[in-house]
Amino acid sequence: MPDKLFGIFPIYALLIVSAVIMAVILCTREEKRLSLPKDMTIELALWLVPAAVVGARLYYVAFQWDLYQDNLLSIFQIWNGGLAIYGGVIGGAIAGFFFSRKKKLPFAMLADFVAPVLILGQAIGRWGNFFNGEAYGYLVENPALQFFPFAVSVGGQWHMATFFYESVWDFAGFMLLWFNRKKVKQPGNLFLWYLIWYGIGRAFIEGLRTDSLYWGPIRVSQALSLLMIIVAGAWLIIRAIRRRKAAPAD
Repeated sequence: MPDKLFGIFPIYALLIVSAVIMAVILCTREEKRLSLPKDMTIELALWLVPAAVVGARLYYVAFQWDLYQDNLLSIFQIWNGGLAIYGGVIGGAIAGFFFSRKKKLPFAMLADFVAPVLILGQAIGRWGNFFNGEAYGYLVENPALQFFPFAVSVGGQWHMATFFYESVWDFAGFMLLWFNRKKVKQPGNLFLWYLIWYGIGRAFIEGLRTDSLYWGPIRVSQALSLLMIIVAGAWLIIRAIRRRKAAPAD
């Protein structure tokens, strides 16, 4: 599978740009619906996108330092892959926090604003792994299962198409968040549901991959996913209990 369009443009980078454009279009619609400051989406994107890319790259490089320590310039070659989603989320969240402080907007509201397009971007971005021949899973030795989308051919061998599994899961998460965004009344809850939905899918799918980032014997992204599910789930439960206690008695 070629990794460049017309032999010139890295498809991985084009997919990232496409995801950003789609996110800006949808957020611009939401900006009007929520009566947010005009052109806030563009300004927010100028903060979040660079921070997310830097965070995603630093996260990946930190856990794959052996690949870069002898050629530091290769750290900047992001078109060859090597962007960790969780690093991007962390980098974007940090930038989003400072943006919310600068604009005097509630961070929870901003997180909800971004949540649906964030997981949509992840669904689109996973296809960059396909064109780069990465983020696949264990060998599929049963000939009856050697077909796409269950498996993908890499170097003449069939592997589980884990990038595709996650892309489908993420797109389903986008649909869930997007069509329920108006029903979630408490700021921050939509983002918490994003953390839970994405965390469940990533925790399971990460266990099928052969290229996970490790910290000792621990798959970093799998452990982080499980922690995220627990924390976000507990937070939602605590919020629900507090809301019920604060509700006036009949």
